[in-house]
Amino acid sequence: MQGKIVKGIAGFYYVYAEDGNTYECKAKGIFRKQNIKPLVGDNVELECLEGQELKGNIISLLPRKSQLIRPAVANIDQAMVIFAITKPEPNLNLLDRFLIMMQQQNLTTTICFSKSDIATEAEKDNLRQAYEACGCKVLFISSHKEEGVEEVKALLEGKTTTLAGPSGVGKSTLINYLCPNADMEVGEISKKIARGKNTTRHTQIFAINPQSFILDTPGFSSLNLFELEKEELHFYYPEFEQYESECRFRGCAHISEPDCGVKKARAEGKISEIRYHNYELLYEELKNQRKY
Repeated sequence: MQGKIVKGIAGFYYVYAEDGNTYECKAKGIFRKQNIKPLVGDNVELECLEGQELKGNIISLLPRKSQLIRPAVANIDQAMVIFAITKPEPNLNLLDRFLIMMQQQNLTTTICFSKSDIATEAEKDNLRQAYEACGCKVLFISSHKEEGVEEVKALLEGKTTTLAGPSGVGKSTLINYLCPNADMEVGEISKKIARGKNTTRHTQIFAINPQSFILDTPGFSSLNLFELEKEELHFYYPEFEQYESECRFRGCAHISEPDCGVKKARAEGKISEIRYHNYELLYEELKNQRKY
């Protein structure tokens, strides 16, 4: 029988099988000998243990079509990142870091801004213009009022999607709506630091239906870009590309050089102030990072 690993804890793998049941499995010793570790998201073949209900062994891994490093998961088709528009205020520098990480892993990303029911139209327009220009699909959702969630469900159909974002932005609430059997714990916002409390403690996949899965990952608060060189950063800001031919210098960093097409486009409002400011901050960070 075939299935998908939806959770792995302490050497046990929980496999959602083609018969609709979830089996608690151990991996055969051959995987250790071959130095292969099954990952959440792996499609596998399993054998059921006689006399033990819903228990089995993973006997083989089916070929992986993709593998992410962070989180360490397999067979992901796309990414969806959730940030609140307010309460807590969105850390858009962190959002840009996440988009870079997903681009490095060749995943298309949809951005969902949650709590849209308490945002102004001006706030929505500002974020939409900033992030649609970089090639992302931008959605505004409110799980509380069920706004936009059907559009989210349509995007997830037939795919395995990694769902990520800081704590306290409504990931667990959305998962509970999409997968009522998930019964995710919903955290409160800390009044002292205006940040969410992390309710996701391990990577887990939930089945929306037999063809559609969402992968929930522990909420992140920081992402390092140490594998990136400062000269490469502009490639991850695709909205810069059409203006780079207007730069006087080849290899322009778009920071302090004169006659820079990107800075000119920014001054004319053709490039988002939000995105350019994040680019400056990340460029400076990469410039100052220590190499070991």
